[in-house]
Amino acid sequence: MTSVNPKMKVGTSMVHNRGETFVWHSLRNITLAAGLLLILFPMWLVLINCFKSLEEASQSFFALPQSVNLDNVRELLQSQNYFRYVGNSLLVTCVSMAVVAVFIPLVSYAIARNMHRGYYRFLYVYIMLGLFIPSQIILLPIVKQMSSLKMLNSWGLILLYITFSLTRGVFLFVNYIRALPIEIEEAAQIDGCTVVQTYFRIVLHLIKPMISTLVIMDVLWYWNDFQLPLFLLNRSRDMWTLPLFQYNFKTEYSFDYPMAFTAYIISLLPVLVVYCCCQKYIISGLTAGAVKS
Repeated sequence: MTSVNPKMKVGTSMVHNRGETFVWHSLRNITLAAGLLLILFPMWLVLINCFKSLEEASQSFFALPQSVNLDNVRELLQSQNYFRYVGNSLLVTCVSMAVVAVFIPLVSYAIARNMHRGYYRFLYVYIMLGLFIPSQIILLPIVKQMSSLKMLNSWGLILLYITFSLTRGVFLFVNYIRALPIEIEEAAQIDGCTVVQTYFRIVLHLIKPMISTLVIMDVLWYWNDFQLPLFLLNRSRDMWTLPLFQYNFKTEYSFDYPMAFTAYIISLLPVLVVYCCCQKYIISGLTAGAVKS
C-alpha cells in the first residue's frame, strides 16, 4: 500500500481553497460591476443629455454632446416661476421634516418606555396598522377629505406627509429605543434628572443615528414625491413643487428631454447635501460600541 504524504494533502487543500476563493471573488466583482453599471448608466444618460439641445438629443440620444452647452441651465433658471417651485418644495420638505424629526422621537420614546401599560401598547398597535394599508387605497378618500377641509394646498400636503411618516417612524424608533440600555436613564434619574431632562440630555444623543436615518429617508420622499402633489397641488401652477414642474415639460406631442434632465440634476443637489451632512451620524451609530474602550 502507498501512503499519502500529509504535506501533499495540505498543499492540495490550500490550492483548492485558493481556487474557490478566486472564483467567489470573481463572481462577486462581476455582480457588483453589473449592479454598478445598471445604476450609473441611466445617470450617465441624464448627465450627457443635459448639455444637448432638443434637436441634438433627438438625433443622438446615447452619444456624447458635441460641446458643453449650458443653455439648458440658463433657460431653466431664468424660466418663469422656477424659483417659486423651488421655494414650494423647500417649504413642504423643511416644515414636514422639522415636525417629524421632533414629534416622532418624542412619541416613540413615550411608547417604548411604557409598553407594559395597556394604553401605550394599544396606541403602538393602532399606529402600526398603517403599515398594512397601501397608500393607493386611501388616496381617493384622503383627497376628498382634504377638499372638504379646503386644504388642497401646501399646508394640507405637509399635514399628510407628517401623518404618513408617523407609522414608519414610530416603528423604527420604538424598536431602536427599546434596544438601548435603560440603566443609563435610571442612573440619570437617580442623579435627579426628570423624565424630560433624561430625554433631552441623554436619550436624544443616543438616538441621533436613527434621527439622521429618518431625515434622509423622509427628505428623499418629500423632495421627490410626485403622487400626492399631483392630486393636491395640480389645480394651480403657483402651488407646484419641483416634480410637478418637471412633469409639465411635456406637451401633447413631445417631451423636452434635455430641459427635464437638467431639472433632475439640479433638483438632485439638495438631497446630496442632506445625505453628505447626515451620513457621518449613521456611520458613527453603526460603529458605536463595536470597539471596547
